[in-house]
Amino acid sequence: MQILLSCAKTMADRSAVRPHSTTEPRFAGDAGRLAARLGALPADELARALRVNDRLAAENRQRYLRFHDAEALPAITAYAGIVFRRLAPESFTPDELLYAQRHLHITSFLYGLLRPLDAIRPYRLEGSVRPFDDERTLFDFWRDRLTDPLIESVLSDDGVLINLASDEMKRLFDWRRVCREVRVITPSFRLDDGERLRTVVVYTKMCRGEMTRYLLRRRIDDPGALRDFAWEGFRFDAGRSRPDAPLFIL
Repeated sequence: MQILLSCAKTMADRSAVRPHSTTEPRFAGDAGRLAARLGALPADELARALRVNDRLAAENRQRYLRFHDAEALPAITAYAGIVFRRLAPESFTPDELLYAQRHLHITSFLYGLLRPLDAIRPYRLEGSVRPFDDERTLFDFWRDRLTDPLIESVLSDDGVLINLASDEMKRLFDWRRVCREVRVITPSFRLDDGERLRTVVVYTKMCRGEMTRYLLRRRIDDPGALRDFAWEGFRFDAGRSRPDAPLFIL
């Protein structure tokens, strides 16, 4: 099985990450060209594009201006969001990281699609940004570039994709085509308050990280084993699940 996971907006403290051997991102050239375009934007325009305050805009403009001088880290350790904190890649053995390299894809608005050990530099970006002279967003830019590689990777395995990415990441791909050509399984995580099922974003992110960790460290290759996942009270709900939409309830 292959796994799809979203990137995070926040990046790790690079001084706290132990070094690993790295690989080159497939779309490193595109990332460099995008960084150059973004670095050329005035700080106020970048602030509007990224929907951040002036301080963060200035910080990220400097990141883009000095992009090729920055230290690069493996993608799996470079992000510091909730999902990656629960994934806890620092606890993976070298063999587990190599397994993850073959089974995990991380979306990125700057780098397109990353493997865990692909070396990346710090950045912040949104899919709605229009860095070109036309009206194309980054979703538009990446869609034709990423769809085939994702499908090919899944088909070269067992044809099953566990989608643990956020909904907006579907827009980086021709998602209808992905769903036609491979089997996509999208777990969801809800709270049952006795009256209705609620989605709590922070719990969803934590569960996505924990499930990714569960799948990679146990080297799960049977979609049926997803129902055995349990964490902090979240359990598989057979009655309300569908074959390709397993539901986990707290």
